[in-house]
Amino acid sequence: MRLKTINSGESTSGGKRLALAFALAAALGGCDTMSALNPFDRPEVYKPEVTPEVPADKLYNEGLARLQNGDTEGANKKFEEIDKQAPFSPYSKRGLIMTAYANYEAAKYDDAINASKRFLAQNPASPDAAYAQYILAMSYYNQIPDATRDQERTDQALRAMQELLDRYPKSEYVLDVREKMLVARDQLAGKEMNVGRFYLEKRNYTGAVGRFRDVITKYQTTRHVEEALMRLTEAYMALGITNEAQTAAAVLGHNFPDSPWYKDAYTLLESGGLQPREDRGSYISRAFNGFTRAVAGLTGLGRL
Repeated sequence: MRLKTINSGESTSGGKRLALAFALAAALGGCDTMSALNPFDRPEVYKPEVTPEVPADKLYNEGLARLQNGDTEGANKKFEEIDKQAPFSPYSKRGLIMTAYANYEAAKYDDAINASKRFLAQNPASPDAAYAQYILAMSYYNQIPDATRDQERTDQALRAMQELLDRYPKSEYVLDVREKMLVARDQLAGKEMNVGRFYLEKRNYTGAVGRFRDVITKYQTTRHVEEALMRLTEAYMALGITNEAQTAAAVLGHNFPDSPWYKDAYTLLESGGLQPREDRGSYISRAFNGFTRAVAGLTGLGRL
């Protein structure tokens, strides 16, 4: 068979005819095959499922019921559903603050913090704003670590509690917050004492003075202040700054005469031929002008 030669025009025309013939064949004889490739040709697979909306008040009550039964996760789902279905209803606000509370009860403190912040941002003048601020503060408070670790959460707890006192001074949470602030401040003082003692052991007396100075000027109402004054006596004696050493011991003896730390400070001075003597111009003396002891009953970290 002789090979037939076609020109370019014939080739183009023939190609078009071939493509058209293939398309017609597919349309007539391959309907089943093309249908299988077309997902939109099977509407039953993509039939939308319509979920009837539940009234906001019913969702809220169901959330409360689950919360009462200890199902915090189920309660949260109900409260969050209110925000999706009825974001502008009064139940949306209630649901949001209950979400914060449910997360707090489940010890999901970061989630409680986020929900509280969101409520406060959206409802700053709400009667429940003080409660949201309280949940926020307590969520930080219950994450306070021991005094050997980083104290960022302690700082955040103190700021949140101070904000509650500043914004809502007549709220029912004020007394509890004031007590817990003393505990948090004691924790920060404990951290400073740990670092100061470390510096003393390493004979970094200047570094030690800086830490103990912070304790007596910032955290006077904590249980660490007596030891801090004694350690200042020790560090200043090692540095040869006897005037400040004598002042630290004198202030310690004046404010805490029965303290075992005063006995240690007195003995230390006496070993160097010195006696406690207060220099009224010293920062140590000025820090205790009008000093009143108000140390909290440190019963540990609590809950709502």
